[in-house]
Amino acid sequence: MKQSFTSGLILAGILITGSASAKELLNSSYDISRELFSALNPVFEQQWEKQGGEKLTIKQSHAGSSKQALAILQGLRADVVTYNQVTDVQILHDRGNLIPADWQARLPNNSSPYYSTMAFLVRKGNPKGIKSWDDLVRDDVKLIFPNPKTSGNGRYTYLAAWGATQQADGNNEAKTKEWMAKFLNNVEVFDIGGRGATTSFVERNLGDVLISFESEVNNIQKQYGADKYDVIVPPVDILAEFPVAWVDKNIERNGTEKEAKAYLNFLYTPEAQTIITDFNFRVNDEKVMSAVKDRFPDTKLFRVEETFGGWPEAMKVHFANGGVFDQLVAKGRQ
Repeated sequence: MKQSFTSGLILAGILITGSASAKELLNSSYDISRELFSALNPVFEQQWEKQGGEKLTIKQSHAGSSKQALAILQGLRADVVTYNQVTDVQILHDRGNLIPADWQARLPNNSSPYYSTMAFLVRKGNPKGIKSWDDLVRDDVKLIFPNPKTSGNGRYTYLAAWGATQQADGNNEAKTKEWMAKFLNNVEVFDIGGRGATTSFVERNLGDVLISFESEVNNIQKQYGADKYDVIVPPVDILAEFPVAWVDKNIERNGTEKEAKAYLNFLYTPEAQTIITDFNFRVNDEKVMSAVKDRFPDTKLFRVEETFGGWPEAMKVHFANGGVFDQLVAKGRQ
């Protein structure tokens, strides 16, 4: 167990902030949420102490969300999880019995305080003329997005492409599979997680299009300059929810139940929701969204539950070993 726990810590890539004397809360999150929670955490820490709680330090732990969940199953005692896919939270119940089966009913919006969709980042001026998913299967276009086998970001990209194409094909599965084989064959590199894909596109200058969460591609554009990149949100896209949960068994052992629950509820407050939109995530607070609606292009969003029968079915059919994803990758290489 000691070896597994150590491996989990290495896998998680923990970033520790604050003093060692404070009571600590560990947030296990996906790998492109560092900056978001670096902005949110100090606000909550100050509020908590001001409202009479003892001094609190929030630790951040980041990696691909599936790897983060595995680290917890191996013994990482995270108090809360803030992931980018429902299945990576659900596995904490299914394989570890660390949270109850009804965890999604404990907080509003299926325990998703914010959401996003997929978007394209292209070089300035959009030299390849990318407008929609259809443009991504052209022979002259190379793509970058993370591996759906290891990344929730990658799975959302794959399912977004499938769902949009399926609608365009009139639910013709044979045509959709043919299109998806071309789409996957155009991927220049499959990185493990979203941050690795960003590095490949921005720093290694690989690919013509980076596909990632709308929030991430806008943050990249802001960081590296609007004079270098353009952002495109396709007209049909997927609803990407970002589920959160306190880890019941861990907060009981860590003595952090009050802090963990208050922290996740804080994410739904207008102050936190406003900060979240500053990082280009969409939120369900109508008043907050109305103030920033010009920053979020209209797009027709479909749900995983509607198009794929839910995440368990999508995982079994598409991402299990030998599933449709593996079959299409193999077909594209022929």
